Amino acid sequence: MKIGVLAIQGDFEAHAKMLERLGVEYVYVRTPEDLKGLDGLILPGGESTTHMKLLAETGLEEAVREMAAKGGALFGTCAGAILMARDVKAPEQESLGLMDMTVVRNAYGRQLSSDVFLLPTKLKSEPLEMVFIRAPQIEKVGAGVKVLAERDGKPVLVEQGRMMAATFHPELTEDTTIHERFLKLARNGKKPG
Repeated sequence: MKIGVLAIQGDFEAHAKMLERLGVEYVYVRTPEDLKGLDGLILPGGESTTHMKLLAETGLEEAVREMAAKGGALFGTCAGAILMARDVKAPEQESLGLMDMTVVRNAYGRQLSSDVFLLPTKLKSEPLEMVFIRAPQIEKVGAGVKVLAERDGKPVLVEQGRMMAATFHPELTEDTTIHERFLKLARNGKKPG
């Protein structure tokens, strides 16, 4: 199995280190050609408007949409979740429009409002450490979106088909649970149970 990590802006190296820890082959994705032969792609945190601008300039915007249309596994964290949303607010911006959800940018405040929480998920019995940094908020999700974790009654970890999105940074913790879930989605095109 080989996973791509979008490496045009943001904290992509932390995701690569997590994949390394899990013994998974990965490549940094900077051009459409880099997507060839991948089982999945991680869209990291960073600045979502900059990401969209660079995705368009490099030709990756269309290539990532095509990968998703063909059933490729995708995982967006923080800014990556914004990129994957169908609708983005505060302010409105372009996105890849891949997941049936509405996301509000920086809903939990600026950098000073960033924090770490231990919250329950549907992935394991113990709470998971979740690092929120200028996090967006998932305001609403469509019927086909499964909510795997919430904070204050709002989804923070969601799944739709072979796509996942987290408004926090699982790559900044020691816990591999969320990346393992994504790898199950990516593995042989089979959905986890």
